[in-house]
Amino acid sequence: MKKLEQALNQYLQVRRSLGYRLREPEGLLRNFVAFLQAERAPYITRKTALRWATRPAKAQPATWAQRLGIVRRFAIWHSAIEPRTEIPAAGLLPHRYRRKPPHLYSDEEVEKILRTTQQLPSPNGLRALTYTTLFGLLVATGMRVNEALGLDRLDVDLKCGILHIRRTKFGKSRYVPVHSSTVEALKNYAKVRDRLFPAPLVFAFFISEKGGRITEWIARYTFAKLSQRIGLRALAKGHGHGPRLQDMRHRFAARTLISWYRAGIDVERELPKLSTYLGHVHVNDTYWYLEAVPELLQLATDRLVQREVQP
Repeated sequence: MKKLEQALNQYLQVRRSLGYRLREPEGLLRNFVAFLQAERAPYITRKTALRWATRPAKAQPATWAQRLGIVRRFAIWHSAIEPRTEIPAAGLLPHRYRRKPPHLYSDEEVEKILRTTQQLPSPNGLRALTYTTLFGLLVATGMRVNEALGLDRLDVDLKCGILHIRRTKFGKSRYVPVHSSTVEALKNYAKVRDRLFPAPLVFAFFISEKGGRITEWIARYTFAKLSQRIGLRALAKGHGHGPRLQDMRHRFAARTLISWYRAGIDVERELPKLSTYLGHVHVNDTYWYLEAVPELLQLATDRLVQREVQP
């Protein structure tokens, strides 16, 4: 069974050399290999792969399909090493993941979130300022949560107002210019942070009260608990369901597109710029907002109708 573990390590190394981060797939595949060990299965079979993929009985069928797809890709690669490997058929679990429609925060909701964040309790006051600045940055730039948390101090050029995004979803670095008001907020945070931690423990721009880099999990959890406090999420065990932190990104993209349509700007010509700014690999990822946001779809339709009636 050690051979399967060794093969998995090699598989992950090869995929990562191609630019894939594989944080979630790695955890799932290691769980799958442990499952095979418990089943005393010497190699991958369709039966064991399917049984593992559907183990979370209460999970959505799309989750089962995603789990099986991850195993299938590993099985395809591993079959070159272990000829007994059985590759699950591509359509064995045909369910597909559907993206949740975004929640477009209103200005009032954003103001309420930031005002409540400023009240976060902390011994030295850094926690409230850290999360207020972090959430405000996500509102102002549409960055991914992990991109903002991955910023190091040298990545934040407060003189030129430019952020260097290096820890991206697809390993694709980019520069993000920010508004002067955002620069001032970042400067204020850096000033307080450096006063409290004159000898930094890490290179991270955003730090916890203990001086370490903030994890994505704790940032999302903090946001979810704050959302419960102001009524955006239902009070329930854990942090409940409702609007998410990444919806700040969706808000930024949707509002940008809406403003372009209302201003009469050629959106199709400008869309690649927004796609680059957001760090999308394909412009199709940005086009998704036209389908996901009803107002955008209506504006796009109206623009098309206007073109057709023009002589």
